[in-house]
Amino acid sequence: MNSSLTTPSRSSFPNLRRIMRQHIAPVLATLSLVAAAALPSTLPAAHAADAPAAQPKVEFVTTMGNFVVQLDPARAPKTVANFLDYVKSGFYKGTIFHRVIPGFMVQGGGFTANMQKKPTRAPIALESQNGLRNLKGTIAMARTSDPNSATSQFFVNVVDNASLDYPKPDGYGYAVFGKVISGMNVIEKIVAVPTKNEGMFQDVPVKPIVIEDAKLLN
Repeated sequence: MNSSLTTPSRSSFPNLRRIMRQHIAPVLATLSLVAAAALPSTLPAAHAADAPAAQPKVEFVTTMGNFVVQLDPARAPKTVANFLDYVKSGFYKGTIFHRVIPGFMVQGGGFTANMQKKPTRAPIALESQNGLRNLKGTIAMARTSDPNSATSQFFVNVVDNASLDYPKPDGYGYAVFGKVISGMNVIEKIVAVPTKNEGMFQDVPVKPIVIEDAKLLN
């Protein structure tokens, strides 16, 4: 056995404890603070996908005032994308609210002031089973009896229309994709205007209610 190696005697323990308190303990305390500071103050980036999808807002400028709708791409992604394509292309400028029915809804986005139908993009698939209901103030896509026929025309519910929720009224329902968040008083004014029959069309406002602009706010 190498005689240069020795073990501490019992009497040297107090000195060791003193050295640990004076030199090692502060180092351990500092390391603890560094470790705590290194912990992230927010959730890891992997959780960023859990954040809700952005909800675009679109302002409609009409001859009767302005209103803003907030869209729900998380619930109705295809419908919102289609609607925004029309907004960004300027399609809605010069179209009218061509059908207004008190106690039901106001419909627009497809005809010019002289009741000429504008050419549209291809129709989209129906997204009526998304959990959104046709409540007062919601915006939904108009369509024909073909469930997958919606293009540019939309309507705003002026009352709760449970009769339009999937699977009513025809087994398919109508797809809600957003809601009015400001200017509902403008919608109320629109639905109260005098209407007439014009050719094959009914419930047409006597004085055209023109959409002068539709612009994305965010």
